[in-house]
Amino acid sequence: MAVTGGGRPANPVSVGEARPGTRHEPGAGAGTPADRAAPLPGDVPGGAAGDGRPVMVVLRGLGLGDLLTAVPALRALRHAFPAHRITLAAPAPLAGLLPLIGACDDLLDVTGPGPVPLHRPDLAVNLHGSGPRSTVALLATHPGRLISHAHPGLPLLPGPPWPVQAHERVRWCELLTWHGIPADPADLFLSPPTTAGHAPGGSAPAERPAPSGPAPSDPAPSGPAPSGPGLVIVHPGAAHPARRWPPDRFAAVAAALHHTGHDVLVTGTAAERGLARRVAAAAGLPEEAVAAGRTDVAGLAALVASARLVVCGDTGVAHLAGAFGTPSVVLFGPTPPTLWGPPEGPHAVLWHGDPGHPPGDPHAGRPDPALLTIGVEEVLDAATDLLEVTVR
Repeated sequence: MAVTGGGRPANPVSVGEARPGTRHEPGAGAGTPADRAAPLPGDVPGGAAGDGRPVMVVLRGLGLGDLLTAVPALRALRHAFPAHRITLAAPAPLAGLLPLIGACDDLLDVTGPGPVPLHRPDLAVNLHGSGPRSTVALLATHPGRLISHAHPGLPLLPGPPWPVQAHERVRWCELLTWHGIPADPADLFLSPPTTAGHAPGGSAPAERPAPSGPAPSDPAPSGPAPSGPGLVIVHPGAAHPARRWPPDRFAAVAAALHHTGHDVLVTGTAAERGLARRVAAAAGLPEEAVAAGRTDVAGLAALVASARLVVCGDTGVAHLAGAFGTPSVVLFGPTPPTLWGPPEGPHAVLWHGDPGHPPGDPHAGRPDPALLTIGVEEVLDAATDLLEVTVR
């Protein structure tokens, strides 16, 4: 069943995302250029929506950051096929982003490379991985046409070879361009949310958690703590330990920014609430400064859109900051920013890896050595520079 773009997801959003090795299925091969997505041998177009429009299904069964890197490709598809009903096959909690993206009509709840429970769409587009599993899952829907990368296990399928070292936004735009659909990797910005979204389990719009209050050494105020010069989001989580900077370092950054008067908020998923609480407690922040698990994806987007600064690792919140033009300090470890970094803008990218060596393992069970070489003072210097030159 499709989840409509304007509907509220049933569960809190997961802000972690899969990395290369799960979505980038191994073994991409070469293909022959084509002017448009090629019809499949022995099949005919079909798949009309209830309103009579032809149906396009786009597979991206991954997390928050993965969806945001696919925004330029999704918009290119909308521009090229204005009469189609575009169904995004992705995890249901991401449905709250559809109105901000403005390219998809609804969402079909799919996690991973399939299966995709849809029959005979007019067009299927693989924005999930290199294949073969994601491509086979779309072939199983019996689409009239299929857009995907080439794969040696599917020799009749036209498409470009899988580009190993392409930035994720560029990868999908180049795929569409090869199939005759112009796409601009810079078309990634989201419309600001009109509300702060909904708290899980509630029906009213979620308000921003109260300001974080005074530093532990300050006297307690007689009334509500005043808001500082701007909201700063500290996001310590990531899908895998390889991309998680140590919590004590995040706490040191949060404490320093808090002491300078900023309204610091610690975000994360519901599963990361314990981590967020530990960081907040070590930074001397009250419980009200922990937003982890208290917002859905629309609420998180609203917080990021309104913030003066985001400090985080290489994870979905970094892509939200890039999509709203919110200044950010992003800490990279196993994966270089050339593959997953933010767009040009008010962003500081910290990475101490060796560009001459292959990327590390983003799924590893311990923080990447390159990530651990980033120090607290380096992050604070980058944060201070951005806070001094940007006003929101």
